[in-house]
Amino acid sequence: MARSNWTFPLVRFILLGLSAHPRLEKMFFVLILLMYLVILLGSGVLILVTILDSRLHKPMYFFLRNLSFLDICYTASSVPLTLDSFLTPRKTISFSACFGQMFLSFAMGTTEYVLLSMMAFDRSVAICNPLRYSVVMSKAAYLPMASSWAAGIINTVVQTSLAIRLPLCGDNIINHFTCEILAVLKLACADISISVTSLRTTIIIFLGIPVLFIFFSYVFVTATILRIPSAEGREKAFSTCSAHLTVVVIFYGTIVFMYAKPKSKDPLGTDKQDLSGKLISLFYGVVTPMLNPIIYSLRNKDVKAAVKNFVCQKHLSNVALYI
Repeated sequence: MARSNWTFPLVRFILLGLSAHPRLEKMFFVLILLMYLVILLGSGVLILVTILDSRLHKPMYFFLRNLSFLDICYTASSVPLTLDSFLTPRKTISFSACFGQMFLSFAMGTTEYVLLSMMAFDRSVAICNPLRYSVVMSKAAYLPMASSWAAGIINTVVQTSLAIRLPLCGDNIINHFTCEILAVLKLACADISISVTSLRTTIIIFLGIPVLFIFFSYVFVTATILRIPSAEGREKAFSTCSAHLTVVVIFYGTIVFMYAKPKSKDPLGTDKQDLSGKLISLFYGVVTPMLNPIIYSLRNKDVKAAVKNFVCQKHLSNVALYI
């Protein structure tokens, strides 16, 4: 079959998703829909309580509010498309919708890498230098840290621009649930070395540097906690960063597991690996954002109290309407 370049108005991509496993599609539709609703509810409540409760007007909760909003945006860019693919026999997406979804997912992902490192810095200052915390993490200092959003978006503009300019030819089949950038680059019939080099640079800047920053932040945090004489004091200090540390381990642990797996040379093993890779990407894209509000609600006394007050106030206001 002759290979030909596609033109913008006519191109539609076919998303394979779990087409080869129809039974799994129905099960995962229900499961992911429920998890998506938990993400919207949990992250939405966290955003509201950190805005409405004056006790949570602190840098730590400013970052948490950003993380919750980011989780909503990230899942909104991919989960509806994934759910639709589970129900639609012909899983297609237009050229513009594909690159729009790719842009949003990539932007939210790279932003979260930077944001988690900023949250690690906040926790390290709070534990290692508590007397200077209010000075170091003043509004003039932590508001510019929200520039992680700008950094993520600018980087995504570069990556998407490089990908969208490539001539696409051959099969228009994307072996994924969504328009993942590496899956789309495989369809290019031109030299993709610039895009690959750019992606590697992005990984070093937005993944490697934040990981090192988080690692050294927690080295200082651990050293400070171990110097606290009382067991109660050590437990209290650790509890202030345990929620963030849990989120970091789950977030980066999933990424490492997803990309560090050895590739199988056996065709049957490759099929199983494709399936496991897709399921891991689902975990990364849905389960991790779902766990974030749960972890911060369960492991943070201030958030737990604020959520309880918020729910009680809503309940009392509903009761008052019926009186």
